Amino acid sequence: MHRYVLPYVWPIITGLLLAALVLLAFPDRFTLPFLNSTPQTVEPPPSLVTTADEQSDPDRPPPDIRQAAPLARNQGPASYADAVNQAAPAVVNIYSSRIVERDEHPLMSDPFFQQFFNGDDATTHQRMLSSLGSGVIVSEEGYVLTNHHVINGADEIQVALRDGREVIAEVIGTDPESDLAVLKIDLDELPVIELSNSTDVAVGDVALAIGNPFGVGQTVTMGIISATGRSHLGLNAYEDFIQTDAAINPGNSGGALVNPEGALVGINTAIFSRSGGSQGIGFAIPANLAHSVLDELVTQGRVIRGWLGIEAQALSRELAASFGLRTPQGVIVAGVVDGGPAEKAGLLPGDVLLAVDGQPILDARATMSDIASIKPGTSLPLTIVRDGKRKEMTLEVGERPIPSSLPQTDGTRRSGDPSPQP
Repeated sequence: MHRYVLPYVWPIITGLLLAALVLLAFPDRFTLPFLNSTPQTVEPPPSLVTTADEQSDPDRPPPDIRQAAPLARNQGPASYADAVNQAAPAVVNIYSSRIVERDEHPLMSDPFFQQFFNGDDATTHQRMLSSLGSGVIVSEEGYVLTNHHVINGADEIQVALRDGREVIAEVIGTDPESDLAVLKIDLDELPVIELSNSTDVAVGDVALAIGNPFGVGQTVTMGIISATGRSHLGLNAYEDFIQTDAAINPGNSGGALVNPEGALVGINTAIFSRSGGSQGIGFAIPANLAHSVLDELVTQGRVIRGWLGIEAQALSRELAASFGLRTPQGVIVAGVVDGGPAEKAGLLPGDVLLAVDGQPILDARATMSDIASIKPGTSLPLTIVRDGKRKEMTLEVGERPIPSSLPQTDGTRRSGDPSPQP
């Protein structure tokens, strides 16, 4: 049956489609009874229609627009050669070396092979390892600022000036917690860099990095100040870094970050990099901090900082609620150092430290830096929470001991030589 009907269906469908196309193409030539031939005018909604009277004098004030100041087009210097000539002579190359003991054959370091030999019979020989870095001459007496990690563990430190002079340096003191060290060289007519007030540094200022990257020789790179007050990087115990996008590479550690006038802004110390090379995120220790560390290392032989003797843990919202606190303000005392100031004052693990000297603890690192600036022996009032009750107590600030090691954050590397060469 379908076989006989199918030949008639397609002509009918084709005819209907052609009729519809004709009606759409020539609607005026055909009058259909079910369509109203009278043209209709579509009126817009009354709310969208405005008359001439309604358009005049609306009862609305003009919009309040913030007018930008005229664009300042002050032309900057075409060259920073004067700044480089002012600062670069005071930037030195530092070559540190140390002697290590090593088995004569590499297989001797394998415990499997060591069991077949008597340890007394194993032959060893000394090997010299050297690393590269930079430093800055900051006084006519011959004091040189550099990074602690540049000269850490060195048996001999050689300083090379831009004018070709070389001399063996003496270590005056080091401060691992700020990653600074002070050397002294005995030479006449030393070029000296001027130190700026690093609190005047602003984001967007031009910055020049001077150092000895990869040992190729003194190199100058340019960028801007990307940020100030960088912390929580896990590099140092006390962090207040200046961030710059001036290229800083291995070997730049301890070198100078200077402003367009050639004054020292900071000491280059680290880079954030996945590859080990510069990726536009470098960090420098501010000149003000470097100056204070320099003074203490020269006059005291060490940096004296205040210390409470506690192990602190961040206070999350969940922990704050468990202690009956509405906001996660303060830190939890996770532990106290035996014989430290906190133990002597009666502070216990589990206490919540809310305020120090009347100042609420909003950032644990910032509070630690504030405590470090307090002279040891000073009586310091504390506010704590113990067993859900607030309590006031007084603690005598102690002197912070020097730590045995420094933290390191993944992705953030010291800008010293990452792999010392023999």
